[in-house]
Amino acid sequence: MRKLMILAAASIAALTFVAPASAQSPIVIKFSHVVAADTPKGKAADKFKELAEKYTAGKVKVEVYPNSTLYKDKEELEALQLGAVQMLAPSNAKFGPIGIKEFEVFDLPYILPDLASLRKVTDGPVGAKLLKLLDSKGMTGLAYWDNGFKQMTANKKLVAPSDYKGLKFRIQSSKVLEAQFRALGSIPQVMAFSDVYQALQTGVVDGQENTWSNIYTQKMHEVQKYATVTNHGYIGYIVIVNKKFWDGLPADIREQLSKAMKEATEYGNSQSAKENDEALEQIKKSGKTEIITLTHDQDEAMRKAMLPIYKDVASRVGQPLIDEFLKETGRSPVN
Repeated sequence: MRKLMILAAASIAALTFVAPASAQSPIVIKFSHVVAADTPKGKAADKFKELAEKYTAGKVKVEVYPNSTLYKDKEELEALQLGAVQMLAPSNAKFGPIGIKEFEVFDLPYILPDLASLRKVTDGPVGAKLLKLLDSKGMTGLAYWDNGFKQMTANKKLVAPSDYKGLKFRIQSSKVLEAQFRALGSIPQVMAFSDVYQALQTGVVDGQENTWSNIYTQKMHEVQKYATVTNHGYIGYIVIVNKKFWDGLPADIREQLSKAMKEATEYGNSQSAKENDEALEQIKKSGKTEIITLTHDQDEAMRKAMLPIYKDVASRVGQPLIDEFLKETGRSPVN
C-alpha cells in the first residue's frame, strides 16, 4: 500500500515538472528530510530554498518537508528514485541497503578525527569519486552536509567498553554501525529516526548515538540520564536529486541551482559546529542529563575496543577506500 502511495505521488510529481524555463508554472522541487527545521540540515535546506528561488527569479519553487512529513527515512530513497520527491539529504548510512556500501566508510568509528580532516575527504577526489557511485541508482550527488560528531547516551553511565555490554542501542541501517555495537557487546536495533524518542522513553532501546543538535532538538536528553562525550563517529548527509529530473532541467536553471546549493552548503556547514556547541549548553542547562567526559585512558580504551571493526568491514566497504580515508586524515584510528 505504501509503495502504491509513493507511485501515485510520483505520477503527480511528474505532472508538476515543466521543462521549459519560460513556462509560467514554476518547476517544483520537493525537498524532504527527516530532522527538525531548526537543525543544521533543516536550516541548510531552508537556505537552499531561499537562494534557489532568488537565483531563478521564481522559475523554481522549492517545497521543504522536515521531520518526516512526507516519508520516514526508510522510504526516502525509494520515493526519490520513483520521482515522488526530487531532492533529499539522507545520511551516509542510508546508501548501504541499496547497494552502495562504500558510503558506510563514514560510519567507521574514529576514522574522521576532526572537521579539517573531514573537509579534505569531502572536498577532494575521494568525495567526488563517492558521489559518482550514485549515478547508477538514478541519483545525482550534489553536496556533503555536516551534522556533526556523535556522542553516546543511555540510562547508564558509559565510561568503559564493558559498560555497553547487553544494552540495546538504536542504530541507522548500517552494517558498520551494527558491527560497532556488537564489538562493544551491545544489541544494535535498526530504527527510524522519528521513532527514537518514544523508543527511549518506553525502554524499547536503552541508548543511542547522535550529535548534540539532534539529541537536543529531538528531546532525547529528557529521556536519557547520561551522555558521554565520545566524538567517536560522524553524521553527515549527501544531498541528492533525482538524476532524470536534474538532467532534464534547462542548463541555466541547473547552473543557478548549483550555485544556490554551493552557498547553502557553506552556510549549513558553518552552522553545524556552532549549533552543536549551543545544543550541548542547553542540555547542560536543562539538568536532565549528566554529561560525562572521558579521561585520556578511557578514550584510548574505547578506540582500541573498536579497532577490530576496521578488519571486519574491510570486505564490505573496501580496504583501499579505508586506506584513502586514513591517508587523507593522516592518522590511525587509535592515535
